[in-house]
Amino acid sequence: MNAGSAQAWRTVAHFAVDPLPADWRDQLAHRLGRRPRRVGLWTELAMFGARQCLDAAGEAALPAGARLRVSSLRGAWGATHAGLAQLDAGMLMPFTFMQGQPALMLAEVGRCLEWQGDASFALCRDPQQLLQLSKLGAGSAGLLVGVVEEERNGEKPRSEWWRLVPA
Repeated sequence: MNAGSAQAWRTVAHFAVDPLPADWRDQLAHRLGRRPRRVGLWTELAMFGARQCLDAAGEAALPAGARLRVSSLRGAWGATHAGLAQLDAGMLMPFTFMQGQPALMLAEVGRCLEWQGDASFALCRDPQQLLQLSKLGAGSAGLLVGVVEEERNGEKPRSEWWRLVPA
């Protein structure tokens, strides 16, 4: 991801794995010291990738001034689909509804990175365009940018992340 902006940026770490290891959830729980609870698959994928990227950057926590940006083509597809099915059946479950909310994912990713700050999610088809927008006005603490997708229609799950800082 080297989309341009007025300022030069450098990639400190990039995390992508294909395929996800069979024990990725166990790895996440071990790294966090706890199992994530009441979050959906999409949020767990985001937490796993973001934490792996920060570890690759040698950072125990995301710096306070950094921005967190996450994009996806569909968001929490599984939880959204399950929530709609529950709604049709007249029994929408609160945890299913919450698991479909990008704000919950952002909060959980921030929590697993020991961070609070400027975070946003965008449904988008062009992560490069999101990256360009994210860089505008970003400070010296830089960015953590991710693309997270659940498995769907034969497509593999994806949790790909970049840690970027001004050059």
